[in-house]
Amino acid sequence: MASVAQLNNDEQEEKEEESMGVGEIVWQTPANPPQRSDYIFHNGRRHVRPYYFEFIAHVKNRWAGKTIVDLFAEEFKGRPYEYFVDAVKCGRIQVDGEMVPVSYIVKSSQKISHFLHRHEPPVMAWDVKILKEEAEVLTVCKPASVPVHPCGQYRKNTVFGILQAEHGLAPLFPIHRLDRLVSGLLILSRNASKADLFRQQIESGLVKKQYLAKVVGVFPEEEQVVDVNINYNAREGKSTAEDTPTKGKAAQTKFTRICSDGVHSIVLCEPITGRTHQIRVHLQYTGYPIANDVLYLTKETSGRSVQKTGTDGAAAISACSRARDIQEDCVNARNEKSNEDFRIDPMCTNCPNLGPKGYDREEEGLWLHCVQYSGPGWIYECPYPEWASLK
Repeated sequence: MASVAQLNNDEQEEKEEESMGVGEIVWQTPANPPQRSDYIFHNGRRHVRPYYFEFIAHVKNRWAGKTIVDLFAEEFKGRPYEYFVDAVKCGRIQVDGEMVPVSYIVKSSQKISHFLHRHEPPVMAWDVKILKEEAEVLTVCKPASVPVHPCGQYRKNTVFGILQAEHGLAPLFPIHRLDRLVSGLLILSRNASKADLFRQQIESGLVKKQYLAKVVGVFPEEEQVVDVNINYNAREGKSTAEDTPTKGKAAQTKFTRICSDGVHSIVLCEPITGRTHQIRVHLQYTGYPIANDVLYLTKETSGRSVQKTGTDGAAAISACSRARDIQEDCVNARNEKSNEDFRIDPMCTNCPNLGPKGYDREEEGLWLHCVQYSGPGWIYECPYPEWASLK
């Protein structure tokens, strides 16, 4: 007969296993909509309160024959091997909805669930401002650093997630793409058929696009047309301009200088085609890259950007400080109401941090802003950003 001490120990172990496993936890899936209370505003950043989420995948042919632990350790890196062993043992990783031993061999097409304490990367705390709300179309000013739709580690910290949480706007369908670090006009459709109509016009070359960029140096007064192929390297996440016509894809961009202060220039950018990082790469190709684009700034152009007089340097710092002050003012009220408490998960490799590991850097938006899209019988615009004023 078991002793009282042994029964107490067994009871304690059972409680610990429940706290680490799938019991007593509300697990979210993509079907759970974001809520206003999901966000925490801290130090000028919008964070997402960590939450429990079920990631679902199906076994690919190349995964078949591996143990469940080896599969995760090899294909889903970023956590130690021991984590995946513990996750399988306590049911945080399941196959076809069932717990399995660590030695379990997976088969093709089986459903794999990973129950995870999810930490999303923070984004800048600007609001997603609604510009125009029509029966079938919604236009907003997208803040820099915020992805348009769920992707990678981002789900709630997206334009779609924020609009649903704060305005109840869903479903929405994207008309065009804006990179995460780019700000400005974003056109969204309320239904799939309207979105398809817009996309057909874009693919047919009937839509004109205009962006603003703040570049290094004094951009030429005369209009510049760059007609150079672009080759995108998905592994590096970077594009290159190719003088060889057989490399990359055809790309063309028109540039017009709006103003210059002798150190930087504000340039109107009109992409004729739509390649990945097209404007950024073509500006680099002209020798006048975007002034804060660390991905495409060369040592030479970076030096030109920072070689300023004391007054110019102070003005640049002052402008950045004003932008941060405005950003802080926008969220002060929300900061006071935000409750930063969240459940610390004993198995989570990111806890007790609010964001995921590796996302503690101070990220600023790219000086590239979409200002206008126009097509047959329609035009949508977005106000200029503060950095477009060279004073």
